[in-house]
Amino acid sequence: MTDAASEEHHGVGSLTASDASSGLPPAPQAVVRPLTRAAIFLVATINPGDASRDAVRSFCGDLPALLRAVGFRDIEGNLSCVMGIGSDAWDRLFGQPRPAELHPFREIKAGPRHAVATPGDLLFHIRAKRMDLCFELATQIMARLGAAVSPVDEVHGFRYFDDRDLIGFVDGTENPTAQTAIDAAYVGSEDPIFAGGSYVIVQKYLHDLAGWNALSTEAQERIIGRTKLSDIELDDAVKPTSAHNALTTIVEDGKEIKIIRDNMPFGRAAEKEFGTYFIGYARSPRTIEQMLENMFVGRPPGNYDRLLDFSVAKTGNLFFAPSATFLENIGSDAPPAGQEPSDASAAASPQTAPKRDGSLGIGSLKGDHSS
Repeated sequence: MTDAASEEHHGVGSLTASDASSGLPPAPQAVVRPLTRAAIFLVATINPGDASRDAVRSFCGDLPALLRAVGFRDIEGNLSCVMGIGSDAWDRLFGQPRPAELHPFREIKAGPRHAVATPGDLLFHIRAKRMDLCFELATQIMARLGAAVSPVDEVHGFRYFDDRDLIGFVDGTENPTAQTAIDAAYVGSEDPIFAGGSYVIVQKYLHDLAGWNALSTEAQERIIGRTKLSDIELDDAVKPTSAHNALTTIVEDGKEIKIIRDNMPFGRAAEKEFGTYFIGYARSPRTIEQMLENMFVGRPPGNYDRLLDFSVAKTGNLFFAPSATFLENIGSDAPPAGQEPSDASAAASPQTAPKRDGSLGIGSLKGDHSS
């Protein structure tokens, strides 16, 4: 594969900041965005054959044009789409180099609790103020990809009252904002070839709502670690160490490491299906992986997240969302024939990751969170 920085710039959408050869920083995909009222989460696998691979590569540069065309129907609808690529698919589509920390989703088993790993080569995270915009873009994406992919999962999420999940608590309270959000979401100088990209982990959880609602409000609050009505964090003196927000707080060298969450409720009332689609973006997958380890295994082991007594993970995937500049600069060339997949995709074993220094290292980014 020709390095993205030296390929021809297609210039087909507002997601691209500039020609990479100009020396300007890469434009990230629209990861850091205001919350929206609607979202669609599409996960697909790439079908066998060179034609399927080539069709997906060609599509990467076309996505911004599709987004612009659909979004123009309502320019105040805040339509956006993030495209993520799985570890095995990365090797097939692009070969080397590859993002330093990209690997298959790491399954976790601890007693009855199971963070499953499920198939998925491509993720499309579509967000807007209106579901019809999301639906139209999803339709156009699947029509354009056609026989090159097979859908694995499609979830239509909605914002529930005042940003609550279906278990009744406000979700996403601790999301960072402004520059802190940019620093949390995007890869920086620690992996300069892929600066402006973001790692994304998704899981689809189903809730035993009847069992959850049988608990007292006080018991629910101790499990979550916040008050239900006012969304105030419980004092450490009364909050259990197994509380959800305690186990998902990650501190390194005395500093809390943040991620970007944009979870969405979903469900089918007649089928008694009540769920939360978890999606977390981070400059390193290690942060979210540690959160999941704490939740499912416990910190210390056995001190697990009691929310998992009422919630079951049905899917699990790790993707890398490269910068918009990277995607638009992809040409029609493919990885050399016979290129072996990298060790990182062959096994989900831990690898030495670059140290995070807190510096994004890619300059001021277009596509600011407030846009």
